[in-house]
Amino acid sequence: MASGAGEEENFEDAFENIPVASKMDLKCSLEECAMALNLFLNNKFSEALELLRPWSKDSMYHALGYGTILVMQAAMTFEQQDIQLGISTMKEALQTCQRFRKRSTVVESLSNLVSKQSVDQLSEEEMHAEICYAECLLQKAALTFVQDENMINFIKGGLKIRTSYQIYKECLQVLQMTQGNKSKNETYHQFEGGVKLGIGAFNLLLSLLPGRILRLLEFIGFSGNRDIGLLQLREGASGTSLRAILCTFTLLVYHTFVCFILGIGEANLEEAETLLEPYLQKFPNGSIILFYAARISILQGNFEKAQLTLQECIAAQQEWKQIHHLCYWELMWCYTFQQNWLQAYRYADLLCKESRWSKAIYVFQKAAILCMLPDDDVKKTGENIVSLFRQIEGLRQRIAGKSIPTEKFAVRKSRRYASSQPVKLILPALEMMYVWNGFAVVGKRTDLTESLLITIEKEETALQNEARKNQGKVSVQTESRKWKQWNILDSKENQRDHSEYYMDDVCLLQLLKGLCLKYLGRLLQAELCFNQVIQSEKQIKYDNYLVPFTLYELGLLYKQRDEREKAIRYIETAKNNYKDYSMESRLHFRIHAALDSLKVTPASTP
Repeated sequence: MASGAGEEENFEDAFENIPVASKMDLKCSLEECAMALNLFLNNKFSEALELLRPWSKDSMYHALGYGTILVMQAAMTFEQQDIQLGISTMKEALQTCQRFRKRSTVVESLSNLVSKQSVDQLSEEEMHAEICYAECLLQKAALTFVQDENMINFIKGGLKIRTSYQIYKECLQVLQMTQGNKSKNETYHQFEGGVKLGIGAFNLLLSLLPGRILRLLEFIGFSGNRDIGLLQLREGASGTSLRAILCTFTLLVYHTFVCFILGIGEANLEEAETLLEPYLQKFPNGSIILFYAARISILQGNFEKAQLTLQECIAAQQEWKQIHHLCYWELMWCYTFQQNWLQAYRYADLLCKESRWSKAIYVFQKAAILCMLPDDDVKKTGENIVSLFRQIEGLRQRIAGKSIPTEKFAVRKSRRYASSQPVKLILPALEMMYVWNGFAVVGKRTDLTESLLITIEKEETALQNEARKNQGKVSVQTESRKWKQWNILDSKENQRDHSEYYMDDVCLLQLLKGLCLKYLGRLLQAELCFNQVIQSEKQIKYDNYLVPFTLYELGLLYKQRDEREKAIRYIETAKNNYKDYSMESRLHFRIHAALDSLKVTPASTP
């Protein structure tokens, strides 16, 4: 753990009013920030802020720590006033860090910061000022993206990220040049931890980007290598610097969220457990630590254990309700995986009432879950499914001038309820489970996957029966009007009676059924389901995302069967032959991860 953290194990309970330090050199500021970090990890968020605030305008580490906590809060609440406070605090933090940075002429600053001569001239304080400045820039830029739709601010945010990246690269060179000739004191190790966090996070993030985006970024000086990123973060996490916990959290986010939502669901959960274990020992009631422990249990398929840990996490603190909202989201999915729809509804409803993060997604989730319940149970909740779906379009938000892809998807799906005669969605909660890659999670449990398959097959039978009934009605109408011929696919009236969404619904059910069969090891049957979707492409009217996603899933199935060439061919087809469909960018992230796992594209150089 960080310097000073272990000196007084229970210092945070030793006094109520934190005394203000009278002097603050680099060593003292690092020690005090380690104390603030301990308070933060023990759920004492306000006390951590109070400890950092008095020196936040005079100490670069206090400024960075104080700003980081407020940025985290803003990212969790999504409240405009919190975002504004985070940005203004980071502006002040940048000014504080700037005062400690090496003064240089315009010509020097335009040339490379790092030459052997300039490295020797950098004081210890100036080295730390560079790394703190880069960290503040990155966080402020991230919030700027969220806060403003103005394209100028969007570009300014991108330029700040580039500046931050350049500083980290230069600091890495400083580190490499000074490893032999600087005494390895505690403050040097703190600088080293900062470099590893920045270089590691940038490399890991950039390595996730699909090729076409990365090629564009490489043109302006960015490059990403996943192996380098993971190595730097692992080294940082195993060190003793203040940033060790931030390196750990970055790796945990990667293993427990990124690999599942933007990847193919192959995460290193053993590493995640090993990384978290020492923090679980030291902060057994730390809500952020408990949250990650629960998330690991979910990804292992141990939903019952995860539910208990999430309840512990909720009970551990009342100050940051946003952590409760993260828990509600995970609990909603735990109960969805188990098809306990009333409990899943309960947490979706809590999110609708309490969280501002994405009202459109929360209301859609709630309505989708209610669709899975019998009518009598829906009536008991007092909810009206149709009116919930009709609210969604008005709840959509924009970030940096762009709609959130999952919100756009929810709006498109909910339009089936806009007309005076709504057309029911087919298993919308399971469709959203797929959108969040939940089948890769529930697939760890044979019992629950079989239960989902039964639900899908019942819906399939109901849809076929309805189609036959409608077909019969049309046939009678046709006879009575003495039409000589009719065709169920060509007649507009037939399509209305038969539902114009029929083939979309059939194909959705085949995709979901294929996924269940794949995770149950019934690969030949899964392949037939996926092929049925692909062969029905011309008959799909609205859900144009189904074919590229199915091609991708079929590619993964061939990967599982060690048919590498076939796998690559289907995944490349999904990548190259389709565009302008729902969640396109999410699929491209997954395709990039899949092709990377098949070693199709060479890794970028650092």
